[in-house]
Amino acid sequence: MTGKPSLVPLAIPNLLGREADYLQACISSTFVSSVGPFVTRFEDSLARLSGAEATTVVCSGTVALQMALTGLGIGAGDLVMIPSLTFIATANAVSHAGAAPWLVDCDAAGWTMDLDRCRHLIETETEPAPGGRRHRTSGQVLKALMPVMIMGATLDFAATVALAREYGLKVVVDAAAAIGAAGPDDTPLAATGVDAVCYSFNGNKTVTCGGGGAIAGNKGLIDRIRHLCSTARVGRDYDHDEIGYNFRMTNVQAALGVAQLERLDDFLAAKLRIRNAYADFAGGYQSLHPFPEPPTGRSVHWFSGFWYSGPDATLPSRFREHMQSAAIDLRPFWKPIHLQAPYRTALASPMPVVDDLWTRIFPLPCSTHLTDGDLDRVLTAAREFWNVHD
Repeated sequence: MTGKPSLVPLAIPNLLGREADYLQACISSTFVSSVGPFVTRFEDSLARLSGAEATTVVCSGTVALQMALTGLGIGAGDLVMIPSLTFIATANAVSHAGAAPWLVDCDAAGWTMDLDRCRHLIETETEPAPGGRRHRTSGQVLKALMPVMIMGATLDFAATVALAREYGLKVVVDAAAAIGAAGPDDTPLAATGVDAVCYSFNGNKTVTCGGGGAIAGNKGLIDRIRHLCSTARVGRDYDHDEIGYNFRMTNVQAALGVAQLERLDDFLAAKLRIRNAYADFAGGYQSLHPFPEPPTGRSVHWFSGFWYSGPDATLPSRFREHMQSAAIDLRPFWKPIHLQAPYRTALASPMPVVDDLWTRIFPLPCSTHLTDGDLDRVLTAAREFWNVHD
């Protein structure tokens, strides 16, 4: 009697390198808290990878975004433009910094924040103000753009930075899923002219520490953030010069990160192989398409799969049900921010692209150690459905 097949998960950690050795080193040395050699090694490696003067690691990707904004002086009374097509942590980080998100539709071709729409909103709804642009209706001041490298896709960095500088804005990049990505000509992310780049090391990310995040940027900014995240302590005694936070990453988490980065090239190659398999599959059907890949720069395909462009609005949910019945972990994509209860009254542009798109996106299993057999199971189950419904 054949039992129920095991689940093919969406994305799980690949811990087959030196993770156990480095964790044991933490235990043997007793450096298991927020100070230790792996913290320094991880930060130095991330700075080199990002092309940044400095990097600091923190307890989550959400905190990384929050502290990048706080370090840049963005807080109460300020606005930050973000795409609505993103995980809710992007908006939450803005709120935690004391600012408010201004939600913008995405570009239909690339799924990143629509820069033309951003420009239109800035021109028609704001006026010049010290340090940014004052929103005429709310009185809040737009201080920054926070584009999201959705599922590891690269951005039009030149256009983003040019737009921001034209209006006196900062650029904080949500690169939560984009470790290893690059701009045109392999330009490291922090060398593209942006003010900060923020990563996540959650358990489902390409590089994981079990949790955690990082901010890459210039030394002055990173020193400021590191001070704030270390309870704003001054010197070796218990003196603190302002209200700070305890947002540091532990040496144990950093040890995992160091081991993970040692295999980053292999991880990225595996992600690309899986992306290409799904793209090839989608190419066989009229109504299926690969996830967008911008023509310049290097994307890293954290999540990959395909999306549906056909007229039947019932098919996406029926496809998910079919895959789940085949023990394939296919979940709904992120519900856009403007539809989330905490942000239903947030400033927002019209969302025709996002509203039509988000239910049609199918992120498929993409663990870096996904076996050929499990990949074949995913494709076979998908083929059974689309051969009938395309």
